[in-house]
Amino acid sequence: MKIKHAVMVGMLGLISDRFHIYHSEKDFFQRLELIKQIRGSDGIEIVYPTEFADINQTIKIIKDSGVTVSVVNLNVKSEKRWENGTFTSPDPKIRAASVSELKIAMDIAAELGTDMVSCCPLIDGHNYNFEVDYFNQWNWLEEGIAEGSKHRGDIRVSMEYKLNEARNFNILSDMGRTLYLCQRIGLPNVGVTMDVGHALIGKETPAEVVTLAAQAGRLFYVHFNDNGREWDWDMLPGSVNFWDLIEMIFYLERLKWEGWFAYDIFTRNGDPVENMSAAISIIESAIELVHKIGLAQLQEFIIESNSAYTFTQLWRALI
Repeated sequence: MKIKHAVMVGMLGLISDRFHIYHSEKDFFQRLELIKQIRGSDGIEIVYPTEFADINQTIKIIKDSGVTVSVVNLNVKSEKRWENGTFTSPDPKIRAASVSELKIAMDIAAELGTDMVSCCPLIDGHNYNFEVDYFNQWNWLEEGIAEGSKHRGDIRVSMEYKLNEARNFNILSDMGRTLYLCQRIGLPNVGVTMDVGHALIGKETPAEVVTLAAQAGRLFYVHFNDNGREWDWDMLPGSVNFWDLIEMIFYLERLKWEGWFAYDIFTRNGDPVENMSAAISIIESAIELVHKIGLAQLQEFIIESNSAYTFTQLWRALI
């Protein structure tokens, strides 16, 4: 397995929730400087259009900094125009605007030297019964992502799923639907961004669904974080679901997957730079532990399927 580590630039600025501001706003220059302090970081995940008030200026700043870009994250949810949906809006002009934004993000990605755009369509879905036409919604999603992805074959479009937020029921809510979308579109440059926290709140087993995506040739990108399976808290990886993390790393090693691991970590207390450094260190330690136990030994546990014996040995491996 060959991987590189990317940090989400936005997670180094303003950090707040409904009740508190945990970390104050920092401008783009300040956050790029913080990236250099994060141990183990190989690049950044940057959000369009949030960080691109002036596209040419932002591109120049990034190029001058020498920082590698892992992916351009397309954010189509926050602006007023998106409140009734983006790719699935009942307004054809809004749907067209969404596709246009995807194409712009793809062009920016190419200019910044990355081959990928990631998008989580969080404003597409529904809240109530009899609120939307499910036939139309899915067809519009397919049509929009397909049209945008055809814009340029050298840039991959990686779709990220989530059970809910901002809609009660997101249209891309799990790995199965996302792989179905990829299959329906049928383009080689359309794949999946798997966010571990999103898999957890969807009651998925991370190792299982990451394997499905990889077997389908659609695993393009991975976000690491953790939670208690009830809400997307963006905690340090492995801090809650430890063995889920170890199992997922084992399968990625077994698959010899190559790509970027990105860190979507919400720092409520402490220093964001230290938190991001810790996240990368945790993943590297998890990889070391998998190899300490041994891929062959872990596979033998699976073949024998004796959970009592397996977990006795796993816990002993931590001593």
